[in-house]
Amino acid sequence: MSIFQRFVGPRVPEGSSKTGQQSYRLPTFLFVAAALLLLVSIFLPYWEMTLLAPQYPGGLHITAYVNELTGDVAEIDGLNHYIGMRPLNEAAKLERSISVFAIGALALLVLAAIFVHTKWVVLFVLPAILMPVVFLLDLQYWLRDFGLNLDETAALSSAIDPFVPKVLGSGMIAQFETIASPGTGLWLAILAAILCIAGLYFHRKAYKPLVEAANQDQ
Repeated sequence: MSIFQRFVGPRVPEGSSKTGQQSYRLPTFLFVAAALLLLVSIFLPYWEMTLLAPQYPGGLHITAYVNELTGDVAEIDGLNHYIGMRPLNEAAKLERSISVFAIGALALLVLAAIFVHTKWVVLFVLPAILMPVVFLLDLQYWLRDFGLNLDETAALSSAIDPFVPKVLGSGMIAQFETIASPGTGLWLAILAAILCIAGLYFHRKAYKPLVEAANQDQ
């Protein structure tokens, strides 16, 4: 048996029972569904934040897609300028520039997992499982970086101490309140991660006996 065959594992035996065929199809269905959710998530908001300020009774809103910020970005940048915070669009430039291609690649990896019937399948789906956590950690990094590195020469720099905005939930920055929450796209990515985990479980349940039988025949 070649290295490639050892990596991808045995093929589904012909003439399997209806129950057996369904057990092989289930992880395939879960991986395909996860890949589709990842692709759809690209076009939906991943993160949303509302800034409640006395001079803005309705609040200011930011919506973050994987590759752009929309909403009241200019207004919030105007407020942040007075306390010495950099413009929001200066954050995560690299991440935003490659995000669409990166998520597309994750979806392709999950689809490729369909053809791997060994334990190495985890290498194909693990990036998709970790992606929502990595997104939030990266976002928190940039919020922290912006909040702790204020321009001391700004007009109101002495009125506020460096701070770390919360990536999720509510927080206070001087007299301002921020409310941050996951967007629909991030929820889809989280659901895709759950489907990948379920796919791994049913994949092992279906294909481990085939791998063990193939190893015994060598």
